[in-house]
Order: sequence, then structure tokens, then C-alpha cells
Amino acid sequence: MKIILRKDFEKLGKIGDVVEVKDGYARNYLIPKNIAYQATEGNMRALEEEKKQHAYRQQKEERNAQKVASKIESLSVTIKAKVGEDEKLFGSVTSQSIAEALTEQGITIDKRSIELEEPLKALGIYTVPIKLHPKVTAKLKVWIVRE
Repeated sequence: MKIILRKDFEKLGKIGDVVEVKDGYARNYLIPKNIAYQATEGNMRALEEEKKQHAYRQQKEERNAQKVASKIESLSVTIKAKVGEDEKLFGSVTSQSIAEALTEQGITIDKRSIELEEPLKALGIYTVPIKLHPKVTAKLKVWIVRE
């Protein structure tokens, strides 16, 4: 059976691809879960409209992400931490604490979008990347100071 994918599906392809699959797989799994629909002439026209809507939504999300990125890049966040000998922190500064500091500044970001390779464990100034959209990444300046 020929089907049209409505969503990106790792094993089959991307949105809008016309794929040949077994009848049972299409009828029992892909179509009921709205991952795909049968490739008919009417569905092909509907697919074109769906692609336009998807592209429009993606552009809108990217524009919004760029606005938030410009706000983030104009800010700097100061996090106070307890320090022991050799300027090392007791504990560490994680993406959760950076997200909370941004929330205090008025910008709500999911902690999973903050891309720390490892927690920050020393005093200093760090540039932390925040992935807001697949095409938009903002750089936030984080100051870790003595409490």
C-alpha cells in the first residue's frame, strides 16, 4: 500500500514522502496513529496544503526564537555560589540554576534547551549556548560570583 507520511518517521522518511509499506502495517499502525494516510489523489492535494501550513509554522517559530535570542544575548546572569579553597564551588552550577536565573530576569526557558557540556564548578565568566530552535542558538553570559 502506498502511504503519505504526515510526520517525520525515523524508519520510513520525512513529512510528505510517499512510501510503499505492507497493508497491515499501514492500516493497523501508521494510519490510526496519524503518522500517515493513504496515497490517493485527494490526499496528495491535502498534503500540499499541509506542507504549506507546516512551513509557515516553522517560519513563525523561528522568528519568535530569534526575538527571544536577541533578548537573551543582551542579558547577563549573575549566580552567587558558596566557594571553598582554590576558588572551587561547593557543588556546581547546572542548567537548572541557569534557567531559574533567567526566569528571574523575565525569560522562561526550558532547562533542557541549555547546552552545558558539564556543570560549571569554578568562579568566572562563562558563555553558555541555549538552543531555542533547530536553527537558532543564543549565547548567554553567566557570571559565577562568590556568595
